[in-house]
Amino acid sequence: MAKKIFCIYFKNKLEQLNKKVYPGSIGDIIYNNISKNAWKKWIIHQTKIINEKKLNMVNKKHISFLKKEMINFLFLNKS
Repeated sequence: MAKKIFCIYFKNKLEQLNKKVYPGSIGDIIYNNISKNAWKKWIIHQTKIINEKKLNMVNKKHISFLKKEMINFLFLNKS
């Protein structure tokens, strides 16, 4: 049975991610506080952002922009 965590995105106890999906300390925070469902929502939103803004995921400025968007989406619910 999958481990349940309190997801701060949905503000409910939901299924935890199977593994760390982002590097570094932000990855640890995501793994411990964001559910599978919230992460799936982010991936869909992320794809839209990349396509609409024509982001190049090799460009450091674009990566930084997307990281800020991810934090806003997952933790501040400003999407």
